[in-house]
Amino acid sequence: MSQFFTTEKATFHCLNFITVKSNALRKRADITVYAPSNEVEHVPLVILLHGVYGSHWAWAIKGNAHTTTQNLIENEQIKPMILAMPSDGLYADGSGYVQHKTADYERWIIEDVINVIKEQYPQITDKSPIFIAGLSMGGFGALRLGAKYPSVFSAFSGLSSITHFNQIGEFVTDFNQLQNDTLEKDGVLEWILKNKDIIPPFRFDCGTDDILIEHNRQLHNELKNNGIPHIYEEYKGGHTWEYWAEHLTDTLLFFNKHLD
Repeated sequence: MSQFFTTEKATFHCLNFITVKSNALRKRADITVYAPSNEVEHVPLVILLHGVYGSHWAWAIKGNAHTTTQNLIENEQIKPMILAMPSDGLYADGSGYVQHKTADYERWIIEDVINVIKEQYPQITDKSPIFIAGLSMGGFGALRLGAKYPSVFSAFSGLSSITHFNQIGEFVTDFNQLQNDTLEKDGVLEWILKNKDIIPPFRFDCGTDDILIEHNRQLHNELKNNGIPHIYEEYKGGHTWEYWAEHLTDTLLFFNKHLD
């Protein structure tokens, strides 16, 4: 029996689209899924989180995430992986992927998204490695949730990441309302330090022309000062889809290294 009251699924070209009544949000929410052909059992699941203003289609339509993944698989650079690209729950300009007073946008990702994918794709099992990555606000979500729930994820990665909840205020029009509606207003570093002894492998990168570059450099330096193993990389580029589409490859190759 399904854990969800309703689940609608349709396929268009090579992408699958799921609308599910989320238990955590108490409303419908969307996921775009890319499932490559010829999968075997226990296929890895990669959750990709979008940034502010976006939705479930952003990584595929603007970032060509499915094309990048398929090319890497065909070139035998990575093993087959299923991509799950959920909306953030569509709160205002962005939910932050954190707990709110009236809806749990964090649990939507770490429970509902994973569970609905397991129900719809039998090649995803309890033995499947689960990875999480994201860009900008989605990078904050991926780094924060990866650190907060180390038993859920095998590795995590952030691209051009917001590194603390307060930085979301640089992007949204109603940050005071967001602050009022949320239950947690912490940062990535807090959860990494709290779970440093059990933290899974993680990486993050940022463009040298990105508006968040100094925040990412600060996080890198704080991690070094605290002796936390990690990978941090800088590349040319800004806070753009051109950058994220290009450097998703680095994240997928990193995840592939941690399949075992």
